Amino acid sequence: MPSDPTILAFDTSAAHCAAALLSGGRILGSCAETMTRGQAERLMPLLAELLVGYGIDWNDLDALGVGIGPGNFTGIRISVAAARGLALGLAIPAYGVDGFAARRHALSTQGPVAVAAPRDQVYLSRPDTAPVLTSRADAEAENGPLPADPEPDALARAIAEIAAARWPSETVAPAPLYLRAADAAPASDPPPVLLD
Repeated sequence: MPSDPTILAFDTSAAHCAAALLSGGRILGSCAETMTRGQAERLMPLLAELLVGYGIDWNDLDALGVGIGPGNFTGIRISVAAARGLALGLAIPAYGVDGFAARRHALSTQGPVAVAAPRDQVYLSRPDTAPVLTSRADAEAENGPLPADPEPDALARAIAEIAAARWPSETVAPAPLYLRAADAAPASDPPPVLLD
């Protein structure tokens, strides 16, 4: 096993599709595209383009890093499903990295960090406490101005570096980090009657 893994990291937990490639203990490159929809169609071609750009084949990868949220429900599912499928197909580990850890790493801070949520709310994480969903105004009243969100490609780079620090010891498959219930409501129509 090489001492410095080659890791492909990606994130679609917000209105973006971002990826980074780490090898030899350094980031080779990263990219990000802003998009409100279409991450499912764009993610795999984006990853393939990044790999080809640096002459790395899928089989050269030692591990994957993936953003697991919190954030957009569909976006999180896209990344986590892709990571789990690629990890299975390539027989390599995939490391889930939550958005709070990625932001702390990208911003080089141990203080409070926030992930944007709908309706002017944020998912707030303070050191040594469980994350909470709160209004941005309440979070800033209690903690002062929150740090600006890093660019999506900086988050992907942070995910790659965190995954490299965990490699090869951790082997838990990534799972989505949801901190609120889905906005979707169950169907209001009664279920159909089944006939014998």
